[in-house]
Amino acid sequence: MNAITLLDELSTITKDNLRQVQSLKKLSLDELNFKPDTESWSVLECIEHLNRYGNFYIPEIRKRIAQSNYKTSPVFKHGWLGNYFVQSMLPKEKLNKMKTFKSMNPNNSKLDSAILDTFILQQEALLDLLNQARNTDLTRVKTAISITRWIKLKLGDTFRVVIYHNLRHIIQARNVLERIPQNQSVVNSANCS
Repeated sequence: MNAITLLDELSTITKDNLRQVQSLKKLSLDELNFKPDTESWSVLECIEHLNRYGNFYIPEIRKRIAQSNYKTSPVFKHGWLGNYFVQSMLPKEKLNKMKTFKSMNPNNSKLDSAILDTFILQQEALLDLLNQARNTDLTRVKTAISITRWIKLKLGDTFRVVIYHNLRHIIQARNVLERIPQNQSVVNSANCS
């Protein structure tokens, strides 16, 4: 896989995720905290879940890029484990439910719109890291993963997992908005479709 093509694709997805979350700032706190049922997440809970992962992955990626002595390579070769994680994160027509670790589960948290600002800052940092990654080897640089530091993923796989995970939960947040009964005009004006 061409490394620059991959970074361009991931940058495009990240910019779209960023745009969609910026548009959520138009919504009321009631809309952002709406839950279709007690087990579902609100829009803010979806975004907070992503922020919790961003709190781990952004510093980890930044550190690994800074420590890298590998020159850029035009080719990225994904690993089997990284590709497995990527395939499980990719959005599908009907999102499959997945269990999340307790520390990453924001269900029933008291959240405000500052959650959106945190996500926006994280996405801007992620775009900067994608740009920095153009000067290193996406295959040879490895990062720890959030569930254990004993397993390492290739940097390109880590970017793919993080960004597809973000996309997955942005879609989930959009789906929550579509379930708000009396606010269809607000949902459409949020430009999250």
